Amino acid sequence: MLAQKFANTEIILASQSPRRQELLKGLDLNFRIETRPVDEVYHNDLKGHEITDYLSILKASAFKNDLIDSQILITSDTIVWFQDKPLEKPKDAQHAEKMLQLLSGKTHEVFTSVCFTTIQRQQVIYDVTKVHFAVLTDEEIHYYVTNYKPFDKAGAYGVQDWLGYAAVTRLEGCYYNVMGLPLPKVYEFLKRY
Repeated sequence: MLAQKFANTEIILASQSPRRQELLKGLDLNFRIETRPVDEVYHNDLKGHEITDYLSILKASAFKNDLIDSQILITSDTIVWFQDKPLEKPKDAQHAEKMLQLLSGKTHEVFTSVCFTTIQRQQVIYDVTKVHFAVLTDEEIHYYVTNYKPFDKAGAYGVQDWLGYAAVTRLEGCYYNVMGLPLPKVYEFLKRY
């Protein structure tokens, strides 16, 4: 459906995330991938979706003067929000294990913002999902980090892999949002575009 609607539009997904690429493909949408380096720095006073909104807009700014009339740029950012602080991608294995020890047995939120940019306009949507974790042993955490190396994932885990299967006891909200793209909201936005 969307492929027909955007037959004369080039959609650019500015994300190296294989999960985002796979999810967007699932909407039967034709797009190409192009990423540009951006220094992902934001003000400390930003909270929750304000951070992901800001970073998704920042990622779009790298393309600012290069878009043409028939293009839509999609940029996105995801964070895990826990105890009023963001948990982003871990720096190394030790950092990943510390993050997972924090999340063990508790509930956190995952925010994802998606920015749609054309030469005429820019709009950001976001979603939030509450994720409930079972209690994890240090052994389980070490096993996961050693075998799955979740260093490219906010909060040091993927809901769609071993830790998601073993530790996520309940979700309140969109599952795909936790993977990195709130698909139903993206679909609705593009349908109304």
